[in-house]
Amino acid sequence: MYYRLLVFLLLTGLFSCSGEKKTADTVFVHANIATLDEDQSHASALAIRDDRIIWVGTDAGAEKWIGPDTEIFDLEGRFVMPGFIEGHGHFSGMGQLLANINLLQVKNWDEVVEKVAAAAQKARPGEWIYGRGWHQEKWDTRPEPNVLGYPFHRQLSEVSPDNPVLLIHASGHALFANEAAMKAAGISVETANPTGGAIVRDDAGNPIGVFEETAMAPIKEAYNDYLSSLSTEQQVQRWYDWVEAAQAECLGKGVTTFQDAGVGHSSFEEYGSLAEMDRYQKMAEEGKLDIRIWAMVRDSYDQLKDHLDRFPVIGAGNHHFTCRAIKSEVDGALGAFGAWLLKPYNDKPGFEGQNTTSISEVKNIASLAAQKNMQFCVHAIGDRANRVVLDIYEEQFKLHPERTDWRWRVEHAQHLDTADIPRFARLKIIASMQGIHCTSDAPFVVSRLGEDRARLGAYAWRSLLDQGVIIANGTDAPVEDVDPIKNFYASVTRKRENGGPAFFPEQRMTRQEALYSYTLGNAYAGFEEDLKGTLEYGKLADLVVLSKDLLTCTDEEILQTKVLVTMVGGKVKYQQEGLALKKVVHQ
Repeated sequence: MYYRLLVFLLLTGLFSCSGEKKTADTVFVHANIATLDEDQSHASALAIRDDRIIWVGTDAGAEKWIGPDTEIFDLEGRFVMPGFIEGHGHFSGMGQLLANINLLQVKNWDEVVEKVAAAAQKARPGEWIYGRGWHQEKWDTRPEPNVLGYPFHRQLSEVSPDNPVLLIHASGHALFANEAAMKAAGISVETANPTGGAIVRDDAGNPIGVFEETAMAPIKEAYNDYLSSLSTEQQVQRWYDWVEAAQAECLGKGVTTFQDAGVGHSSFEEYGSLAEMDRYQKMAEEGKLDIRIWAMVRDSYDQLKDHLDRFPVIGAGNHHFTCRAIKSEVDGALGAFGAWLLKPYNDKPGFEGQNTTSISEVKNIASLAAQKNMQFCVHAIGDRANRVVLDIYEEQFKLHPERTDWRWRVEHAQHLDTADIPRFARLKIIASMQGIHCTSDAPFVVSRLGEDRARLGAYAWRSLLDQGVIIANGTDAPVEDVDPIKNFYASVTRKRENGGPAFFPEQRMTRQEALYSYTLGNAYAGFEEDLKGTLEYGKLADLVVLSKDLLTCTDEEILQTKVLVTMVGGKVKYQQEGLALKKVVHQ
């Protein structure tokens, strides 16, 4: 309330200091506006001055904000809503995917090999080939031979003998390496499995090319050694190219704020999380970010404890960069058998998944986050992982009873024991979940967890919402396409785009809940609900114009919805090619 009063006084000051009311820069009329504001849920017009919304209401009421220099657009009934906020993704990682081999849509192992073969023909000898997005559980044919559905490296190695190949699993929790990459990393039949990871092997003990969780480290280190051979200037320029690609992709899909869940660990300093935070802040302060970045810094406790003095950073570059959170993780992904479970996998008897970061390390980072008054956001997918994280959070909350508004988050919260669902509500933990993961993973969830665990605790949105838990929605890009429309469809139908039955549809969100989770829910999850998430007086003018009304169109029409305009801070940052909004000449 204090913040809103301050905004009101500042804005009214703008209108009254000169003795006359200042008019709007831009006015939209004849629109179908879903404001997401409880006090005024629908409107047909809004006015913008500078980067703020200064009025929302009826077409007739808009007249008083129109002056000789005001641009007036007749939206002809088009649907307007707050800009989508991506609640959990990896921004530069998405840009890196766009600049390399994108395997998100490949249908089988043969297509992967074809893409790598084409890249190898263009690559210089010794140059690493990088790709991401494959998922063995989503292919239309099972490769032969295989181990747990994973192919052997032989085919891939044959088409890329002179180039090490690194292909990250769609989940980010496994990778595939060819023979040249394994040699570069010193991997052999004698290489032991590390704690929290596995080298997948054939019956004779030979690595087949797949490395799960912490076992990925030697391959990644060899790749980073290659990157280190490039100049710092080359590396940093690559990063800026990725950011430009990611910005364009997001704005074209209606995303106005991106909550970045961290770049992860990197032995190459220029790709490290702290270095990335510095570059984002510099871009924001120089006016070079078209999208707003809300970021989590991610590193080890030893690295973080001496480098957090400059955090939190809130609202740098006119609210284009914020870093007020720390990211960690306790397990891996279900598709790569890395989710940490209370009971063994249904399709891997005796195996309960991976604890990827020691609990003592996560506890230390939690204590540091509490000390620095930063949010803590921990990746937890399996039911055991979620329980452990809730225990860690509850321990910190008891140590600081004077604090009541923590907004600590569980990133993913995919598979829960039913006993822990009320704990999310009691502890006021935000469930940062990704709607598209439900339908993307659906083909293998029951085989991994069994019918009962899948039905009661997998992507349990309805159960969490009914307890009053805030859900922050997103895509986990580049794990999935950053497209909010596809994610919204998954959230309200729990169906795959290509058809088939809904995945336990009783856990669906309503249309209103799904929009909230993608706008105001995400804003709340980042302490930004006074700035974003609704279209109302005083808030940032971040909005999208869509071709369909997401609240009333049919399920099938959701997937036909196009982003027509994306506006950030009152400026059009994307407009569909060929679209000409109707301008009104003020009389």
